[in-house]
Formats: sequence, structure tokens, C-alpha cells
Amino acid sequence: MDIDVKNLHPLEVRLLRHVSSGEDITPEGIIRDLGYKVGQSNQAFSWLTAKGLVEEKSRSHRISYELTEFGRTEQLKGLPAERIFAFITENGPHTLPEIAEALSLEKSDVGSAFGLLSSKGSAKMNEEKKAAVISSDLPDEVRLQRALLDRAAAKGFIDENDLSMDEKKAIGALAKKRGAQNSAFRIVERDEIVYALTEAGEKAKQALVEANITGEEFGILTPEMIQSGAWKNGTFRPYGINAPTSRLIPGRRNAYSSYLQWVKDKLIALGFEEFDGPLVENEFWNGDALFMPQFHSARDIHDVYYVKDPVHCREIEEPWLSQVAATHENGWETGSRGWGYTFDHEFTRRQVLRSQGTVLSAHQLTKAHIPGKYFGVVRCFRYDQVDATHGADFYQTEGIVLGDDVNLRNLLGLLKMFAEEIAGAEEVKYVPGYFPFTEPSIEVHIKHPVLGWFELGGSGIFRPEVTKALGIDVPVLAWGLGIDRMALMHLGLNDLRELFTPDIESVRTRRGN
Repeated sequence: MDIDVKNLHPLEVRLLRHVSSGEDITPEGIIRDLGYKVGQSNQAFSWLTAKGLVEEKSRSHRISYELTEFGRTEQLKGLPAERIFAFITENGPHTLPEIAEALSLEKSDVGSAFGLLSSKGSAKMNEEKKAAVISSDLPDEVRLQRALLDRAAAKGFIDENDLSMDEKKAIGALAKKRGAQNSAFRIVERDEIVYALTEAGEKAKQALVEANITGEEFGILTPEMIQSGAWKNGTFRPYGINAPTSRLIPGRRNAYSSYLQWVKDKLIALGFEEFDGPLVENEFWNGDALFMPQFHSARDIHDVYYVKDPVHCREIEEPWLSQVAATHENGWETGSRGWGYTFDHEFTRRQVLRSQGTVLSAHQLTKAHIPGKYFGVVRCFRYDQVDATHGADFYQTEGIVLGDDVNLRNLLGLLKMFAEEIAGAEEVKYVPGYFPFTEPSIEVHIKHPVLGWFELGGSGIFRPEVTKALGIDVPVLAWGLGIDRMALMHLGLNDLRELFTPDIESVRTRRGN
């Protein structure tokens, strides 16, 4: 592989020019001789190895014990066992708390150190429950630990290969792998690698010498260099026009998050007001207020997520509870005969995760202005088999338009806007549908280039049983469309699950609005 030495980094150039053919090259030697930092040395070897200019000759695993600041303090002041033994030798028996206070040691350190002295026969607890000396010598283990601290103090570490078995056991009691605050030694593991120049590396070195490239060339021209005239006394590195540039990864919002905000901005620009509400609702607003009978199959335990605790809300607002209950039972004042069953006031208080965005439209009817236009981007939860177009939780764009003059033609115009402008679909069809709370009811379907036709959502004109029971006596257009599915078309995706992927690369490369 031909290497253009003019494109080598100064760290590589200086390393190549410094070493000789057949020489054992080590990172430690390069750091010492060239003044590289550890990171610079590692980077230079990584680059040169990838280019085939140096190769790994040997590798060995090395374990060493580095003396910590805590260890240096103990080397100067003495190990707890040494200090305790010396104290009770000079001052006679004392209780452990007295020793701890006198030597400014933690009680736990005094307890463990005295335990060592006692187990090795150097001290014991007398009849007065005081620590007393029973031998003139410290335990061998303590004397060995003292010797290890003194050895390490000279150069800061001890290599494991230089330790005997007894010394390894003794130093193990003083060392921890991550160097805790109260450990005298830190265990350090590293691979020692020896490199050598390859044939290509030798040629590259010769080419550097012939081209008089030293690695000391200027990489940038600074104002200080111009003012001082230092630029006149050196040479500059050539620009590598063909050198690969580093990848720039700018901050970017999640594409789906941007899309949701774009939809909101578009509707607000059209004069709609946004509404929102809690994820946990009760059966009253989630279904009863929408004239869904309490025995409706969509309200089965297998289709709705129930809240375990608390199971029921405290109360339902009046007069909406009484008016909705009467509408279900006999039609109340809506002109309907209702569903003809006894309304269950216990069932209606049961709490669920909202299963449809229309629950917020029901809430909004009780406080809406006439005329008025409202929408929400609503997260919903419904038990479903997860696949390319279904999820157990999903977003809907929900909305209502109230007014004396609104009609089906207006609704079709809104659906056309959602399907073509917001979803970006080219093929759209509208088919009759059935929902307990709208009449007429319309489903809008769009054609995905890969997934084919699928339903975008439902819509219609609210029935009087819904609107009159909640205080509205004008026509109300309503829709609830799957905004996740609209995003599939708009963002060019083939699976709903891609909207919520943990793959950060997809966020970096996919653009939203």
C-alpha cells in the first residue's frame, strides 16, 4: 500500500523518524523520548498500525500495585496495627475507643487492626476489657506490609512479578482494584505491547527524511506568529485536499417529534385551539359521554387497560353525569330512545388509560365556544397486536368544529387536508363507517407505497345524544385520526415501530419538518 508521507500526522512523523529498523518500540519509550502524552502515544500507534507502517511484535499482561495518597500517609505515619501496638506498648492497656481517640483513627480501623494483632498473638483483651500487649514483636504480616509500603514509596509502584507468594498475600490486604479512598495500593492492569517497523514503515521513514519532513511543521498560522515573524523560520504542512474530513454530527430533534410539532403549528395557523388532558380517564368520559353503551364490545377488559389502584375516581361532574345517564336509559331530552338499559353508576367511575382521543372532545364540549375549532395530539392506549401499522400505545390527532353552519362538506374538506397535505398521501378514499357517537360516520383510508391501503381514522358528525347531554345544541364535526400512520407516509417509513426506535443513527440521518 502506497503511503503519501505528506498526509501523515506530526505525531506519526516524529515517531517514525525517531525509531530505527529492528528496534523494539514501546509506548513508554515514545512517551519518555518524545514527550508524548499517553493519549498521543496511543493515537500514533493506532494510526501507524492501521496504515501498516508498524506492527505488533509482542503483547504481555502486566499487573502492578500503585501507591495511593492514603498509602503514602500510612507509610509515613504507620499502619493502624503498628500504631496501636506502639501505643499500648508505651502507654499500657487501653480500651479500643480510647485508642481510637488518642490516635485519631476510625473505630472500625482500630477494631480490625486489633483483631489482626490478637489473632497473631501480639496483643489481647485483658480482664478489664482493655487492649494489652502479650508479645514484643509485631506479626510477620504487619512487618511484611510495612516493607512493601517502604519499597513502593521509592518509585510509586511494585510490579506483581517482583513479589513472592507471601508478599502477594500481604499486599492483597492493602489493595483494591479501583483504589478506594482507604486502600494503600491501587491494582493496575495493563497490556504491554512491543511494536516494530514494517518494511512499509522503513520506506515511509526514508521518504520522510528525503522530503525533509520533521513533524515540526506549522499546522496553522496564528496572529501571534504573524506579529512575531515566527512563521518565517519554519515550514508549513501542506493542505491534504483529498484527506477525509471528520464527521460532523449536529444536534437534531427526533424526526417524529418535529413532525408532531409541525402538525400542531399547521392547525393553530388555521385558527384551531389546542386541548389536552390526563392519560388516566374514567369510563364516563372515555365512553359513556360519547354515547357508547356500557355493554359495548370495545369496552371489554381485553380492549382497554384498567387502572389497578385506585380502581374508581371519586365522582363525576354534574349535571353531565345525570344527563348522560338519562340519555343512555331513555334518551333524556335528545329526541332519542336511548339504549334502554339501567345505567351503572359504579361502572362509569372505573378508571382506565384513555383508549381514544375523542375523550378530550367530550371534555371540550362542556366548555366550548360557538362557533369554535379545537384539536389535540393525544396519546392513547389500546390492547392490540403490535405490527407495522398497530401499536399498544399510539397518537391520534383529535378535533371538533362547532357551528350552526358546519356540515358534511366541511368535514370532507378537513379529511382531505389531513390525508393529502399532512400525511402526504396521493391515493385517498372515503368509506361509510359506524361509530356509536357520530351519524353519519366516515372512515378515511390512504394507500402506502409498501403497506398498501390502511385506515387513517374515523370521523363524522356528533349525534345529539352526545352534544345535547353535554350542553351543545349545534352541529359538531369530529375526527380522530392516527397521526402515527400519517407520519409513516410523511417520513417515508414502512413500520410504525421505526418512529420509536432507540437507534440514535436513525435520528441523526432522518429529517423531520
